Amino acid sequence: MPQIKTTEEFQDLFDIDANLNRLVKNIELLNYINPLNIASEKKKFFASKYNYEPEFKYRKVRFNGYKLHRLFFSQRLERIGDDDIRQLYEDVIYEYSSLIECIETIGQGRKFYFNSLKSFGTPTENDIENAKFILRFDDSEFNEEMLPIYNADEAKAYFEKFSKRYDFSYNVKISSHLSAAAMVLNNTQTLVLKKGYKYSLNQLKVLSNHEIGVHLVTTFNGLDQPLKVFSNGLPNNVETQEGLAVYAEYMSNCLTIERLKELSFRVLAVNSLNKGYDFSDTFHLLHNHYKLNRDKAFAITLRVHRGGGFTKDHLYLRGLRKIYQYAKAGNDLSILLLGKVSQHYIPTMEKLLQYGLAAKPKYFTDAYVTNDNANPNLDFILRSLK
Repeated sequence: MPQIKTTEEFQDLFDIDANLNRLVKNIELLNYINPLNIASEKKKFFASKYNYEPEFKYRKVRFNGYKLHRLFFSQRLERIGDDDIRQLYEDVIYEYSSLIECIETIGQGRKFYFNSLKSFGTPTENDIENAKFILRFDDSEFNEEMLPIYNADEAKAYFEKFSKRYDFSYNVKISSHLSAAAMVLNNTQTLVLKKGYKYSLNQLKVLSNHEIGVHLVTTFNGLDQPLKVFSNGLPNNVETQEGLAVYAEYMSNCLTIERLKELSFRVLAVNSLNKGYDFSDTFHLLHNHYKLNRDKAFAITLRVHRGGGFTKDHLYLRGLRKIYQYAKAGNDLSILLLGKVSQHYIPTMEKLLQYGLAAKPKYFTDAYVTNDNANPNLDFILRSLK
């Protein structure tokens, strides 16, 4: 078993970690991927009877990609003595390099799409079959908690009240440049809400458990770690983080079959990119074939086609399946809350904990403490995913 080491023995590791932390500050993909003119392009798309190809505009990139690549790859990784930790940091550098390429090519069509594939992959046949399996279930259950009646200011008040169970402080911002109902910006500890959006009570429960109970919990746990890599993110952390977040929805009894179907539609929308579908093709698949209402169909199509083809969205369902199976096998979820981490690196994270290079999480997702799920259909569905 590895022995706890002194900081001096890992000084080279801390130096490299600090260097990467300085470099990574500008490459928050979510700062760049959301179009600036969603409302006007949506209006044009609907006016065209769904046959207009939207022309989205994006924020200007604020860094020199070539210089950043050069600085990332100039790190002296051979100075890290432990093979597993050195491999982790090598993987991290390649991951960050891929994100730079993604950001630099936003809005450049297939060029961005291929960079997105490199960073986020694409659905497997099993992912597609799982999505189609979920879509067979009836989601007609409806109650007053499903009514969209809360505006962004009321949602902000709800989230602030929910957050009192965790003693961390974060920013709340309302923005019109958002493709999702809400999202967390990790590098500024900010929860962003969509201006003009109407939230249902169930959606407020979903978002509070998803965005605050997991994404902000792992943000602040990551900031609490000795190594900054936990805050900036391990490779493939999106799959694990989104899996944990949707699992928190399930454990807090606010995950619905309708929500699972939304995640399934995202998988099929990403798969449509692989087939070469354009924006209107994907929209028609969701709206005409699957009978999704036009606003929801547009929102999912936008999420997937923004930038030129953003494949990240297929990872939510796969991540949920993996976390559900991991938790049901009796494994400890706390190691996955250390920061923006990935299941793939659990052995390396265990070694870092043993070396004293990582600390147990300060915050723990409260939804995981008790299983409040009361929907047997959900259990059946999640058990059946392959």
